[in-house]
Amino acid sequence: MRIDLNADCGESFGPWRMGDDAAILKVVTSANVACGFHAGDPDTMAATVALAKANGVAVGAHPGYEDRAGFGRRVIPMAPAAVTRMVAYQVGALAAVAALEGVRLAHVKAHGALSNHASVHRPTADAIVAAVRSVDPSLPLLATATTALEVAARDAGLPVKAEIFADRAYEPDGNLMSRAKPGAIVEDAEEAAARTVAMVRAGAVIAYDGTHVSTAIDSVCVHGDNAHAVAVASAVRDALEQAGVTVAASP
Repeated sequence: MRIDLNADCGESFGPWRMGDDAAILKVVTSANVACGFHAGDPDTMAATVALAKANGVAVGAHPGYEDRAGFGRRVIPMAPAAVTRMVAYQVGALAAVAALEGVRLAHVKAHGALSNHASVHRPTADAIVAAVRSVDPSLPLLATATTALEVAARDAGLPVKAEIFADRAYEPDGNLMSRAKPGAIVEDAEEAAARTVAMVRAGAVIAYDGTHVSTAIDSVCVHGDNAHAVAVASAVRDALEQAGVTVAASP
């Protein structure tokens, strides 16, 4: 079995720092790089891509709502056509900056509230898919497993990679638990590693109540803004490899 390990990176802005990209990019196999709307700027984007390249890490675009103050974790009501333009704009921006570093994008992954909303709202999911297909129909979408976004990508014939989260709890319907609920964020590295291996072995997301929702699993995400992100990513990688899983970016 081969599993990608991804992390959200490049989420600093100007002199403001978020996460330890230098450390986590030595552990993960794919980086989702912020494109300037929820976080990031051209210099941060270029520096993050260069770090990823130096570590042999695949680079993906991480578009979100234009909401730096809320870190892209607030839903902004938008018409589907506007979502398509917003996502295409950000993917194009990172693709251009990455080209300066001699790097091609390997995937697109929606960020925060945009991803969560698309997980349950099919028009938003279709809008994201339309953006990616228009920019590059061969570019895979990294989508939260079992969601409307994954289904929309598959229905449109867009390459899709299903991801689970090492550091987030799930509801019985397979969707992520709201961050506002106690226990939604898993900070203990060993707990995150154990639950990740359990889900990979089961071929399912496992909800807080033990419910299993069957799914393909292509990638595991660790949130780079989590204070324990590096420890969590390291523990998850070690546990997967000890379970006989090859941890590598998708070919």
